[in-house]
Order: sequence, then structure tokens, then C-alpha cells
Amino acid sequence: MASRIYLGELEELVLLLVALLNKEAYGVSIAEELKKQANREISISAVHAVLHRLEEKGFVKSRLGGASEERGGRKKRLFTITAYGRHSLEELRDTRNTIWDLITKASPA
Repeated sequence: MASRIYLGELEELVLLLVALLNKEAYGVSIAEELKKQANREISISAVHAVLHRLEEKGFVKSRLGGASEERGGRKKRLFTITAYGRHSLEELRDTRNTIWDLITKASPA
């Protein structure tokens, strides 16, 4: 039996954005993209909390990027989706699509 995937709505959105942003996903870019794509504002600390949970669960991995002058010499922590994270998103999408198809069939036109 396959293991269950437990992701909250915000975790799923952040994971989708990590996949979308590819190798340019970090706290600020994720928060900006969430505002742009979902019209949802979130604090950077909340994004970092979600990213930490996703990394603990094996959905994403992180690495330190290069330092930049605009960040005062600090490095960005960049996130990428793992194969497990991508597979999990695909399973979640398929489950939702199946349910939507059932709703469509059950609903009168």
C-alpha cells in the first residue's frame, strides 16, 4: 500500500512554486510569486517555516547560493523540488482531477 501524502494547502502552494521557480526559489521569490499567482500575501518567516517543513518531509532540498552585495554579503538559501516532491504533487493533482471528474458527472448541466 502506498504511503499517504500529507500536505496542507499552503505547503502545496509553496511546493508548486518551488517547482515553478526551479533553481531560483528562495523565501522572497516564493512570497512574490504567491502574491502574483494566487493573490495571497505571506510573510517571509511563514514561507521559511513552510520550506523547513517541506525539507524535513523530503519534498524539497536546499543549498546556499552565492553572496550578493544587495544582501550585504549574505547568501540566499535556494530550494529545489525533489523527485519525491514532484511525484507527490502529481499524485495530489491526479486525486483532485478524479474528484472533479466525479463532480462534473454527478452535477446536472
